[in-house]
Amino acid sequence: MPEGPSIIILREAVQQFKGKKILSASGNTHAIDKEALVNQTVIDFKSWGKHFLICLPKFTLRIHFMLWGSYSVNEPLKKNIRLHLHFNNGDLYLYSCSIKVIDEDLDHVYDWSGDVLNDAWDEKKARKKLKAQPDLQVCDALLDQNIFAGVGNIIKNEVLFRIQVHPESIIKLLPPRKLTELIREARNYSFDFLEWKKAFLLRKHWLVHTKQICPRCVIPLIKKYLGKTKRRTFYCENCQVVYAEPEKPAKKKTRKKQRTV
Repeated sequence: MPEGPSIIILREAVQQFKGKKILSASGNTHAIDKEALVNQTVIDFKSWGKHFLICLPKFTLRIHFMLWGSYSVNEPLKKNIRLHLHFNNGDLYLYSCSIKVIDEDLDHVYDWSGDVLNDAWDEKKARKKLKAQPDLQVCDALLDQNIFAGVGNIIKNEVLFRIQVHPESIIKLLPPRKLTELIREARNYSFDFLEWKKAFLLRKHWLVHTKQICPRCVIPLIKKYLGKTKRRTFYCENCQVVYAEPEKPAKKKTRKKQRTV
């Protein structure tokens, strides 16, 4: 699934079409009226977390790439095209994605301060949202797009390893310093991700995601599907601290003695 930094790269890649008129629209999508796009001028391209936004005069197209979505500019891929927008200076192709029309003002739809890569990002709001869900596991908290829009599974795994927090830790039990680290590193790592992906070096910088050995402890990493999201999680049981209440031992069942008369 493309994470926030990948959507930023897409947004930058299509700037050549800003201010251009859509000459034709095709593809296998039935979610929108493709004919209604023809002769519409692209006002802007925006992003919020994992959402790619094509802003037109009367409405906005929201593109969500889900798990397997992708795109290409000018050169089509050998895939089923969900939406193809043709301009006088090139083509935008979208594949395996969800497309939705937004008629409302985007400022009413999106909280820009919740996007970890947006200039409007607000650390204090993120802390407030986390404290409103005290029993949330950190592995789920990082993937909550209402708190950390743009953070995906790679960022989740790498951030928790950076700050040495076990993924099953509970928000309310994190020391204040660790909660601050969680919030700040979600943003910091997202910018690192963006820089590395642009340089085609992202995978080289992974410390735990898809790895087998902890680079700190040099012992096997654990791979599990954790949290409500059941997303693939890589972590070290030695150096990532568990901030959670210990499980209560099960009570032993005692047999009742039979009374004899």
